Amino acid sequence: MLPPLEEGFPAAPRPWVGGLFAPASAGGSKIHHTRGVRSRSRMRPLALLVTVVVVVAVAGLESSQGSARPARSTGADVFQGLGTWFDVYDTTLYNSPSAVASRLAAHGVRTAWIETANDRSKTDVVQAAGLARLVDALHARGIAAVAWYLPGHDRSGRDLRRARAMLSFRTPAGDGFDGVALDIESLRTKNVGQRTARMLALLDRLRDEAGSTPVAAITYAPRAFERHLSWWPGFPWSEIAGKVDALVPMLYTGGGFKGYDATYGYVARSLRLLRAAVGDGVAVHAAGGVANRMTKEELKAFDDAVLDDGTATGWSLYDFQTTTPAGWAAMARLGESLG
Repeated sequence: MLPPLEEGFPAAPRPWVGGLFAPASAGGSKIHHTRGVRSRSRMRPLALLVTVVVVVAVAGLESSQGSARPARSTGADVFQGLGTWFDVYDTTLYNSPSAVASRLAAHGVRTAWIETANDRSKTDVVQAAGLARLVDALHARGIAAVAWYLPGHDRSGRDLRRARAMLSFRTPAGDGFDGVALDIESLRTKNVGQRTARMLALLDRLRDEAGSTPVAAITYAPRAFERHLSWWPGFPWSEIAGKVDALVPMLYTGGGFKGYDATYGYVARSLRLLRAAVGDGVAVHAAGGVANRMTKEELKAFDDAVLDDGTATGWSLYDFQTTTPAGWAAMARLGESLG
């Protein structure tokens, strides 16, 4: 989910900003309750038995309550509500999974979108063990996890293998991802017809093999294609919409569009063009950003454009590490208005 370079976004991966999270607690998330029962010689056997049964029952009830997981979004609902984003350069966060999950829960995040790999990665799932711990920590806090992969459309076998890796991924607790997504933005394959055919074939395979796991497509904003006609002529909006449960336009304005009017206009037109292209049958998750490059005025413009358009059922800023307090406040405003 790399911002387009032509609009002034950074090409190099961001360094991790340390010191954001407290260390994970050594005791983990489960609460263990211990109850001791001391027998006395004068206690009657029946009374002793009753006492033991009651104490064990209470202890079992409290233990089950302490280990119960909050409910999280399932099915296509995982693409709705407040989300946040992690990419393959954020793996240091895997060292403190409980702290990360707690921070997301405090902001009311419903879904974490986590990049498992891109076309340049050396492995099909980057830092799989750490990622698994993070997913378990998120699930323990009732937060859904959606995997996303950025294919290059230049090596179909690799792209299919890495798309499948999202589906087969399992954590130590036996959990998988709650949804999967393809980040459709690579322009490496210059033959547009070939690129389009490979992209649609990959999306077809992912859709077929995902079964009940919901699938989303992350795309450029339609307005970006108006401004950059050579990027992807004839982008197949309707074909993509027919294969997914949600579309996620990258409505990036931070650093490329200055002020309220420019931001509002880009986001509003993109959402209007998108809905005209795909109809009303597919959900839309509006992804803004880059978070720390947006002023408070520009964040308000993003909010207003999403609210005025009224068709998006999910919203987020790219990405978690760059979201400022003003950014979280803007996301909270959307939550208050959109539910």
